[in-house]
Amino acid sequence: MPWKVSGVVEQRKQFVSEYEADERSMTERCRAYGISRPTGYELVRRWQAGGQAGLEDRSRAPRRHPNQTPVAIEEQVLRLRQEHPRWGPRTLRAKLEKQHPNEPWPAASTIGALLDREGLTVHRRKRRRTPPYTQPLTAATEPNRIWCTDFKGWFRTGDGTRIDPLTIMDAHSRYLLRCQAVEKADTGRVQAIFEAAFREYGLPQAIRSDNGAPFASRALAGLSRLSLWWMKLGIVAERIEPGHPEQNGMLERLHRTLAEETASPPEYTARAQQRAFDRFRYVYGEERPHQALGMRTPSELYQASPRAYPARVAEPEYGSAMKVRRVHKHGQFFWNYHSVFLSKVLYGENIGLLPVDDRYYRVYFAAVPLARFDSQELRVEELADDDEAESPS
Repeated sequence: MPWKVSGVVEQRKQFVSEYEADERSMTERCRAYGISRPTGYELVRRWQAGGQAGLEDRSRAPRRHPNQTPVAIEEQVLRLRQEHPRWGPRTLRAKLEKQHPNEPWPAASTIGALLDREGLTVHRRKRRRTPPYTQPLTAATEPNRIWCTDFKGWFRTGDGTRIDPLTIMDAHSRYLLRCQAVEKADTGRVQAIFEAAFREYGLPQAIRSDNGAPFASRALAGLSRLSLWWMKLGIVAERIEPGHPEQNGMLERLHRTLAEETASPPEYTARAQQRAFDRFRYVYGEERPHQALGMRTPSELYQASPRAYPARVAEPEYGSAMKVRRVHKHGQFFWNYHSVFLSKVLYGENIGLLPVDDRYYRVYFAAVPLARFDSQELRVEELADDDEAESPS
């Protein structure tokens, strides 16, 4: 009888069992099961090679695709990779083309797939990066138009104490407002230094920093608790592009000079090192002529900001055209009784939502647009390139 689809494997086993019992000839057995003699002998061979597991269904897919890279080519690629474990697909292909220009070498993507198949690729864990700052950087046309800030890079004093110098400079005059060692580069300590500078010199229009903590974070729009505080004070929190320290170039040059004059070699204690920073700051700002300033000193050009630091930092106010929502503990606000995640950095703050059309709203903190809110999908999205900011008032 022919194979029954619902019990093919069981009938194969029964066929082999009868073959073992040697009750009938192969021709008779095959005729009874409705199969050919070659099929019968093939079943016996599979059973002898793999036991009952050898009688299970096998894939009908071809072992090699017609367009698959020839084995000899794959072996040469793998051999070269073993000689140079750090070479990538493009490098391997370029080398092989130079060694054997007449061979039909596969594309770099095919070589990459081969390396991945052979377990020779280490997949890097995707890193979360700080969202880019998309607005143009402010031009330093006058004092307090833009302040630049950064950490010089830590080092140890003679007694082993770690020193993290925070510098704050007025970009127009090069006046060094602060050069302060902090015990830890966290929000609380850095904010205290900025508050002292604000009380002494007033408020700038913008502060430019890199993308590291505590100036920025990987949260929505790169927000951090420190940058939120700046924004409440009406200060624009600018960030340079990752990998472009030249956008804060005056601080980079300052830090080289600072290291040469105060940290090579360092003082023995943290207190003595801070005194060295204070001496450097005075000479740099009050006595040293700067070629970029026409051989004038920074103090000759700098004057305090007319915007005084307020006695109380006011909460953001939003115009009547905006819907105001409170951000809760887990970073969400509520829209028509539905929870919408925004950012944990904004916990405890009020945000404003300005309608763009019947579906979309632009999300503001203070006067700064942060994102776009889809009220139908209840989803917060990045601002589109053509999503021009309007006044939130």
